[in-house]
Amino acid sequence: MNLRPLDPQHYADQLTDLFEVMLGTGMRRGEALALHWTDVHLMDRTLFVRWTLAAIDNGRLTLGRPKTPASRAWISLSPRVTAALHRQAALQMNAHPDHRLEGLVFARPSGAPLRPQWVLDQLRKRTAELDLPRIGLHDLRHTAASIMIAEGIPLAIVSKTLRHATLATTINLYGHLFKDSADQAVHALAQALDRAQASRIQPHFSKDDDDENPMPVAA
Repeated sequence: MNLRPLDPQHYADQLTDLFEVMLGTGMRRGEALALHWTDVHLMDRTLFVRWTLAAIDNGRLTLGRPKTPASRAWISLSPRVTAALHRQAALQMNAHPDHRLEGLVFARPSGAPLRPQWVLDQLRKRTAELDLPRIGLHDLRHTAASIMIAEGIPLAIVSKTLRHATLATTINLYGHLFKDSADQAVHALAQALDRAQASRIQPHFSKDDDDENPMPVAA
């Protein structure tokens, strides 16, 4: 794969920050597009997932509740994601007559939501320009999960970060990525048992006053 030179200024825009947030949090497409500033707490480096955006009836956009109670939860923000949100905050405050933050984090100049299909088209346009594989917006969530697993994050934490309804959901989706971790786990267990066994059978020595040679005494 030959990557073309990336011009940072060319991609320093709203969508770049949107993709950064999605990849850095594992948020679903609709959750990121429905994110409101009232649910973003930059000082605490957290945000709350309260809404999701969906296109229904031939493209009519509607805000609704996330798919499960587990989806409505707090998300911790990394420095990268926090920086992306700070950039958007600065841009929107400068554009607002009263320098206020209100409404959607990612929106059209009118304040209306971004259309999911348009965002997808832009993502595919940019990946094509960089000779990257063709992906969908939900692939950013899968990529986030895969990276966390590859970095050795415990499955329960991955599940909580992705806000799956149950741990079983995470296992069903990503269990195949844990083979190496499973191998490491059983090897670590075997090594611990070997050490415990060796410590029990190692002889202890007692020196008799009349004998210069130590005699082994069973443990």
